Amino acid sequence: MEGAPIIVHPPTGTGGRRVTVRGQIVGLAYSDTDLLEFLRRAGLPDAETLLDDEAWVWWRGGRAHEYDAA
Repeated sequence: MEGAPIIVHPPTGTGGRRVTVRGQIVGLAYSDTDLLEFLRRAGLPDAETLLDDEAWVWWRGGRAHEYDAA
């Protein structure tokens, strides 16, 4: 959802998805485990409860929880 503080961008051509939190790039996730670690480092220790909440996370250009190459 546009306006969500966490954006998981479309998969790259080589796999992985760029992740931004409030407009800051926090890393390139290749799995939900990577994504959760980035969010933990950004101060969201209970992030696993947020991944499917559209108010918090916007999965752009691809299915949620899929990280394979586009």
